[in-house]
Amino acid sequence: MMARMAAGLAVIVAVLVELGAFSGAARAQDSAVVLMYHGFGAEAGPTGTDIADFEAHIAHLADGDYSVLPLGQVVAALQTGTTLPNRSITITIDSAHVSVYREAWPRLKAAGFPFTVFVATDSIDSGRPGTLGWDRVRELASAGVTIGSQGAAYRHLATLSTMAAAADIERAHLRLIEELGVGPAMFAYPYGEYGATVQKVLAGQGYAAALGQHSGVLSRSTDPLAVPRFSLTGRFAKIGRFRLVVDTLPLPVSDLVPPDPVLGVNPPALGFTVADGIGPLDDLACYTGRSGRLPLEKLGPSRIEVRFAEPLPVGRSRVNCTLPGPDGRWRWFGLQFLVPAE
Repeated sequence: MMARMAAGLAVIVAVLVELGAFSGAARAQDSAVVLMYHGFGAEAGPTGTDIADFEAHIAHLADGDYSVLPLGQVVAALQTGTTLPNRSITITIDSAHVSVYREAWPRLKAAGFPFTVFVATDSIDSGRPGTLGWDRVRELASAGVTIGSQGAAYRHLATLSTMAAAADIERAHLRLIEELGVGPAMFAYPYGEYGATVQKVLAGQGYAAALGQHSGVLSRSTDPLAVPRFSLTGRFAKIGRFRLVVDTLPLPVSDLVPPDPVLGVNPPALGFTVADGIGPLDDLACYTGRSGRLPLEKLGPSRIEVRFAEPLPVGRSRVNCTLPGPDGRWRWFGLQFLVPAE
């Protein structure tokens, strides 16, 4: 299955290159910013994006030097070493709220912007109020919208057993095949929670990429089963923040510890090596929402160790590391830890 998926992605890129989709007319890069929405307007509740804010986002992308590309195209390009246009953007929407169909799709279609919608199949099957039905999902898919999976029951997959996580993901995969005629290649983690167990399950089932809810930039150094996204919901959707995040650059790291974001030791001994060529790291800063700026220790020219003064709380915690980059753009690396309940 993995071989078939890789072959399919390579074909996508080959066709796009032949058509000139990655023309050298724009400066090339090896990264893209992935945007995340949940719903739109007052009916979407606190995780929704105000319509006026969303329209401002679309106008900014349409008027600027941005290339809005399908998620699958971006993933394929990074996996095969094909360059992307400068300021590449991909748009994703979680949870299949009815406002995706009523509000987001008409505006994105008018702008000519592709996007991906992730669905939890049990919510659709149960007819949960506020959720798209299968007829609307099929209509979106027929119009070229990419449909991805969030599993069946929208569960906390990272804390499940391998068998339970695999069963939920497989059940959703089969339902999507039944309804759409094709299985999804992209997955979005419910609540943004992921760990080594669920990543292994997704790799075994042939998924090309899996997306979290931690901030950062997708690049060639990114684990394709831990793709970062910038959330644009509620107060985080204001145009000032939008302009900041769509211009971010990757802060490529390697040798990340701990390797599993589901923590067995708390506080974690967080460390990473910044890629060569990034430049001086004197202005690198890492933050958590709870503790603010974290102490850093630099070991050699590029190894960074992050210190936590106290254990992280039960549940999700995000760390964001930023560094001033070229042309007034920020480099950004983020990750989400999960402390399981006892």
